[in-house]
Amino acid sequence: MSDKPKEQDPFKPQEPNIPGVTGNPARHKPAPEPPRPATSQFRSPTVVPEKIPAQKWLAIAALAIGLVSLALFLWKHSGAPAQSEQVPAALPVVDLPPVAASQPAVVLAVGPGPIATTAELAKPWSSKRFEFHVPETADNLSAVVVHLPNGVYWAFSLREPFGTCELEYVTDLGKLEHDYGFHANHPMVGDPCNRAVFDLTRYGTGPNGVIRGAIVSGQGVRPPTAIEIKVRGKQIVATQVEH
Repeated sequence: MSDKPKEQDPFKPQEPNIPGVTGNPARHKPAPEPPRPATSQFRSPTVVPEKIPAQKWLAIAALAIGLVSLALFLWKHSGAPAQSEQVPAALPVVDLPPVAASQPAVVLAVGPGPIATTAELAKPWSSKRFEFHVPETADNLSAVVVHLPNGVYWAFSLREPFGTCELEYVTDLGKLEHDYGFHANHPMVGDPCNRAVFDLTRYGTGPNGVIRGAIVSGQGVRPPTAIEIKVRGKQIVATQVEH
């Protein structure tokens, strides 16, 4: 073995030999590895989503549609301004005249025969309408029977003599003065066509002699056509018409 001392590298000085230190294996421990991230022992395993059946999807869709519809309904009736409804124009109110209750048809007595009772014509100037059938001409005449103040019952045709106008038995003295211009103190017979007034308490000239119903106002041909009356007990009977 050579005694020549080992050459030293001038760029790598030799470590000093320190007793108890030099050559100690503890000095040449490898460098510690960097710490690894801790893994939790409680890490949850990967969850695989569960497949939802088609029936559940339909139920979810229906629920969603219902919620949307409810939200729209609430918004329309609460949040949104209310739209004014079109109110139809009010129709004008027309006051119609009251409808008169229909009166039962009056059935007139027909002569020849009984046409009234003495009780019906108990008061002076009371009257009653009737019809008289003329057998010779088959004509029906509208007529009136009147209880005169002297107790006589007198009847006459309402057809104007030699005309077609209908006479009227006027008990309203104001109407006599207004319509006929005649002032009277008892009922009269009037002809509205020629404004003639006939007085049943006076006699005028008829084709067969004097007859009740003299003309006291206006122009007329003759007194109203007379109908013969007879009283049989309590019955007032029309027998024949003047010819």
